[in-house]
Amino acid sequence: MLDSTSEIQSGSDSAAIDARGISMIFEGASGPVNALEDIDLKVPRRSFVSIVGRSGCGKSTLLRIIAGLITPTTGSVLLMNCNRGFYQCRKRLGFVFQDASLLPWKTAAQNIELPLRVTGAASGKAMNERVEEMLRTVRLEEFANHYPAQLSGGMRQRVSIARALSYEPEIMLMDEPFSALDEFTRREMHDELIRIWEERALTVLFVTHSLGEAMALSDSIVVMDAQPGRVRKVVDVAEVRPRDREARTSSNYVRQLAELEALLNA
Repeated sequence: MLDSTSEIQSGSDSAAIDARGISMIFEGASGPVNALEDIDLKVPRRSFVSIVGRSGCGKSTLLRIIAGLITPTTGSVLLMNCNRGFYQCRKRLGFVFQDASLLPWKTAAQNIELPLRVTGAASGKAMNERVEEMLRTVRLEEFANHYPAQLSGGMRQRVSIARALSYEPEIMLMDEPFSALDEFTRREMHDELIRIWEERALTVLFVTHSLGEAMALSDSIVVMDAQPGRVRKVVDVAEVRPRDREARTSSNYVRQLAELEALLNA
């Protein structure tokens, strides 16, 4: 369990993600929009950290800045104590979007192998073996030759996760990947994601609107204020894993969920 007053906020050398002084101003139709202001966030290696907050607080913007998809107005990001650009030349980030974003004319296996082909991370027999390994990891071996339209929503997101894992990232960024799934499928995906996170010793930074989802998955939860987006508080999840049905009805779990709701509504 992480100590929100120490490792996440003070940032020792064990930080996988170190965002310093991040601010983001967009030019809107009626003038500048201050999306993020002075964000400091350090995520320890091999931890699972979720970001929650109201719509418009900049959760996805922050994730995209960390990924290098957009450039902040001010601030910097270190990944594994390296400059982000240098790090990504050596070891790519995994990124899973809200929509699976699979190419509909390619099979599950072909979607997974696509980044390996584009980046040259693997080819030939090695690429085929990597794709087979990823399909086993997300338990879709029997669906390798199925097209996205032949897969359920949960299966498509598994393919998306497998694709992000294919080049063996140390850090996985996930932007509301399960928001479109029904509750039963979402809980199944939670179990699968935690299994993969533990097996592969990943660092995961996960954006969600759901406090219950954040509680089910995370070591720590970053609660953000909106307009502009700021880190209000980092909260350690008190309930130990596994967080099964019994754990989700415990007094600690219910109390902490109420505290998080109060933070968001303050």
